[in-house]
Amino acid sequence: MNSTIEQLKARFDKAFIDAFGSEMAGTDPVLVPATNPKFGDYQANAAMSLAKKLGKPPRALAEQLVKHLDIADICEPPQIAGPGFINLTLKTAYLETQLMAIQADERLGVAPAKTPKRQVVDFSSPNIAKEMHVGHLRSTIIGDSIARILEFRGHDVLRLNHVGDWGTQFGMLIAYLREVYPDALTTANALDLGDLVSFYKQAKKRFDEDEAFQETARKEVVKLQAGDEDSRRAWQLLCEQSRREFQVIYDLLDIKLIERGESFYNPFLPAVVEDLEKAGLLVEDQGAKCVFLEGFTNKEGQPLPLIVQKSDGGYNYATTDLAALRYRIQQDGAKRLIYVTDMGQSTHFAQVFEVAKRAGWIPEDVEVVHVPFGLVLGEDGKKLKTRSGETVRLRDLLDEAIARARADLEARIKEEGRFETEEFINSVAKTIGLSAVKYADLSQNRNSNYIFSYDKMLDLKGNTAPYLLYAYVRVQGIGRKGDIDFEKIAGKAKIILQEESEMVLAKHLLQLSEVIAQVEADLLPNRLCQYLYELSDKFNKFYEQCPVLKAEEPQRTSRLILCDLTARTLKLGLSLLGINVLERM
Repeated sequence: MNSTIEQLKARFDKAFIDAFGSEMAGTDPVLVPATNPKFGDYQANAAMSLAKKLGKPPRALAEQLVKHLDIADICEPPQIAGPGFINLTLKTAYLETQLMAIQADERLGVAPAKTPKRQVVDFSSPNIAKEMHVGHLRSTIIGDSIARILEFRGHDVLRLNHVGDWGTQFGMLIAYLREVYPDALTTANALDLGDLVSFYKQAKKRFDEDEAFQETARKEVVKLQAGDEDSRRAWQLLCEQSRREFQVIYDLLDIKLIERGESFYNPFLPAVVEDLEKAGLLVEDQGAKCVFLEGFTNKEGQPLPLIVQKSDGGYNYATTDLAALRYRIQQDGAKRLIYVTDMGQSTHFAQVFEVAKRAGWIPEDVEVVHVPFGLVLGEDGKKLKTRSGETVRLRDLLDEAIARARADLEARIKEEGRFETEEFINSVAKTIGLSAVKYADLSQNRNSNYIFSYDKMLDLKGNTAPYLLYAYVRVQGIGRKGDIDFEKIAGKAKIILQEESEMVLAKHLLQLSEVIAQVEADLLPNRLCQYLYELSDKFNKFYEQCPVLKAEEPQRTSRLILCDLTARTLKLGLSLLGINVLERM
């Protein structure tokens, strides 16, 4: 079904044609939700922007438009305010009818995309031989939520994990392990990832200090790139060891990904350089092959090149990213490429996209988007680190969230004097802990840094996952107390809206499809978080002001349907954030 805003836009489009002629078809009515309830539910501001074009005062244009605006089945008579704002208030009968239609729809009124596309979401992207740390949290969680929303809208989503599994670091690590722990290069599971990370740090220190070791490491890189059987086997063992550890995190967070690391694109790198050469984009600078683009400068104000082949003939991240972009368009058939990485890579991707455009690799019907995000900060406002100054391991951060959720839960159980099984406590603590971490991240505008606080994210009040989960649990509690089968009451009764808090909740429920369409376009999951938080808040106010189980019929059943619709909306919305609901807390 079409959302309210889509229905209104269609009516406005006809009114523009009827009022001002066919050339006005497709005019944007500048229709937005009203910021203040006294101005109604929606406000159309098109008259302001049209005044200069049509040579008439905005209010006169608004009056003419309203004469031709046929929305009597949706809204009360439109009101013109100020210089020409058109205020619209939804009719109660319209709200009741729409809610009943949503109640009968398993997608809650969110229609699939009219033109589904193949879309690539590139996210998470840890490095082999290194542990996932707090820096991977945002990419993993934001990327997963974006993928879930696009999938729900019906798009064909390719979830790619562009892991760092190639390059100089492997020559360095293999060379070092040949000396100190050769079994790790021939035997699976000879090392766990923690040991591998320690060896990597030692290898890096040796590489930085020992020129002879540097040469040995470079020879290992050459052997690996040439396909030496011994080197390839060692490399594969190291990658497999890291993969197993990554999978533990992905299983814990319920993240689905297809790994396609840097090594995958290795065969395509020479063609990237060759084709850029043919396009006349390459310039040799100090032996390296580069592309210089206007507008890109370093801190000193000097031109900032995108290096695609180093002076020693090797390739780098830019070459791989260009090869990946081409492959995703030409082989995967993607029409939208989404890269979820930290803000520090914004310039890199701006350069990569611009080079690809100039080379003619991005057709007009393909969109490439960098989805940047800020840092995770500690409560001191600085980059989140351990007490010893190390980067926080992601596994430790998640385990701590679960442990704290468990402690809070056990304290509440004791205070309430109830008994719960160990299985229940473990399950609820895990759900609350992980949900709190995910929601705390997603509820922030991703372009900003945010302060990581276990106390705030686990709070049962405010814009937190526990607050939203509790609103869902409250509906399930109503169902248990009244022995209600919500599926049986669906379709058997009408929704009747009489109280103000019922109207407020009803109007908010109708906005779900608008919010999801917005997130699909601008890739800001915090919009969905804000919607769900406001839904929980409006539901709690409705519940406090309107008796449900003690109400007389037909209000009782009508309010039960409103409760069920709220719970289903919360469950769907939270699932799009990668969060599971609970029946009890």
